[in-house]
Amino acid sequence: MALLSNTAVLLGKELRTEFRSRELLITTMVFILMIVVLFSFTFDPSVGESRRFGPGLLWLAFLFAASLMLQPGFLREQTNDTLSALRLSVSDPFAIFFAKLVANTVFLLVTEVLMLPVFAVLYNVRILGVFPQLVLVFFLGSVGVAIPGTAFSAISAQARMRELLLPLLLLPLLTPVLIASTEATAALLAEKPALEGSWLGFLAGFDVVFLTALWLFGEYLLEE
Repeated sequence: MALLSNTAVLLGKELRTEFRSRELLITTMVFILMIVVLFSFTFDPSVGESRRFGPGLLWLAFLFAASLMLQPGFLREQTNDTLSALRLSVSDPFAIFFAKLVANTVFLLVTEVLMLPVFAVLYNVRILGVFPQLVLVFFLGSVGVAIPGTAFSAISAQARMRELLLPLLLLPLLTPVLIASTEATAALLAEKPALEGSWLGFLAGFDVVFLTALWLFGEYLLEE
């Protein structure tokens, strides 16, 4: 119960901080929009090509944007040594990670859902019939990005070349998430849409494994 109550308080702080300024959300949406539009103008894809290549381009844009969005997660806590105050205020240090990864998941999911109609228009694909299934795939993929992203954000925040370190650590690790999310999205955008349970199971398994690892070793990351 202490973990949940501490997480709820910290999550409220994270959400209020971001939705008050909306800096991360706006910057990430503009970044994703630029990538999607540039790819659309460069390839001028047909319907078949959009169904084949569009999901991969979309998830690449999401991953690169996520590396920018996740960077300030612990960086803002370096000011006035706020992280030390947070560690003293909670009984379970994992609550700090849990609150931040939930907030990061919410931010990623909001940007993905808002950019999906733009992608559908530019790439001439239909999403209305499979929108709930797409949101499920986006949710599992966003959790898979947010968990290691939150952990590496804590590591890179204390490094000198933090802007370069986070993408270098994060993007190679997220290759399985990229493949599984792309394949699941492509199956839903195909001529005969289908929800691929195997890819969803893979994403869910990835999320559980890395969440467990973060729960076990998160306190040591805060100490470092």
